[in-house]
Amino acid sequence: MLKKEGVAKKYKSFFREHNTLVASTTLIGGIVGAGILGIPYVVAKTGFLFGLIIMILLGIAFLYLHLFVGEIVLRTKQQLQLTGYAGKYLGNKGKMILTVIMLFSIYAALTAYLIGEGAIFYSIFKFGSPLLYTAIFFLIGSFIVYKGMKATGKAEFFLISLLLIIVTLIGIFSWKEINFQNYAYNNIRNILVPYGVVLFAFIGMAAVPEMQEIIENKKKMKRAIIIGSVIPIFLYIIFTFFILGNIGLEEFELLQPNERIATIALSIYSQPILGLFANILAVLAMFTSFLALGMALLQVYEYDYLLSRKTAFLLTFPLPLLIVMLNLTDFISILGVSGAVAGGLQGIIIILMYWKAKKLGDRKPEYSLGTHKFLGILLIAIFLLGLAYEVFNLFGLA
Repeated sequence: MLKKEGVAKKYKSFFREHNTLVASTTLIGGIVGAGILGIPYVVAKTGFLFGLIIMILLGIAFLYLHLFVGEIVLRTKQQLQLTGYAGKYLGNKGKMILTVIMLFSIYAALTAYLIGEGAIFYSIFKFGSPLLYTAIFFLIGSFIVYKGMKATGKAEFFLISLLLIIVTLIGIFSWKEINFQNYAYNNIRNILVPYGVVLFAFIGMAAVPEMQEIIENKKKMKRAIIIGSVIPIFLYIIFTFFILGNIGLEEFELLQPNERIATIALSIYSQPILGLFANILAVLAMFTSFLALGMALLQVYEYDYLLSRKTAFLLTFPLPLLIVMLNLTDFISILGVSGAVAGGLQGIIIILMYWKAKKLGDRKPEYSLGTHKFLGILLIAIFLLGLAYEVFNLFGLA
């Protein structure tokens, strides 16, 4: 389900008649990726109850952020991406800041995908080494991006459908093995531990402008954003509930850092066949995300900075591979830092853009929310506090 770069989206039959649903799954596909695989372990550190609170609160926060982006898009005549909207409403400095933040976020995500794919393939085949599979995946994925291929909305639709099926199967086949004592553990001192990873798991703002290209009736944009933002909240809660029911904190702590990826832990502690199916789906989900982000970063260098494709390629891919090869970080850590730092700063920029677009927009939007000054200030404070916590924690000060 790949298409050549530059080919316009053309949906037929079911996908054309239900383009709002396709738009929602595009947002879900932009949100759900590596983050879901890291949530169960970090939630286990504080307990399911406190983890549930974090998932719900951050899920609602990003529902509003996605709606803010949707209104920004609909208030603007010109079709842009997030950095373009930042330039229009916050000036060149705003555009530059958001560009740097997004570059950091994409590099971190690409690194996480390389680590995750290597670890999962090694868990499936059980020979060689994670680095070997990381290298193989890197060669295949980067080659596809270099040739200008990327996943289509149909691919995202089918992957999300498969993900829902896999989560359902995990619940059905592991129900009898659930240890309800795993839900009894709660440690409020660790309540901020899940923050960065959960925040990373909800980031999907960059997919909202693409939704406008899919939806023919722009009045349905708000509903599509709500559906696309709410489904991941329930998906993460259900997935975490079943994983923690089978794997408690003590079991997670016995694993190596990159074995704490949820589907790998499931394959170790639960029925092997269930873990295999979950691992395969995780591979596919991260693969499409790797293609999407790799292509986006390549195009930033190629189109925005007018570099050759070879130069853009060399600026895009070697750095994440080098970080993995030098073993500078692990899967959970890179998600936490990227989420708290890049995700939090993106959220702040989105809020500032939204307030400006309310005054400077050049078209009447199909939906309009309130100014939400209090909510915006509250979210900015939360993002800054979360960023500070993650930075202090990174240097062992938290």
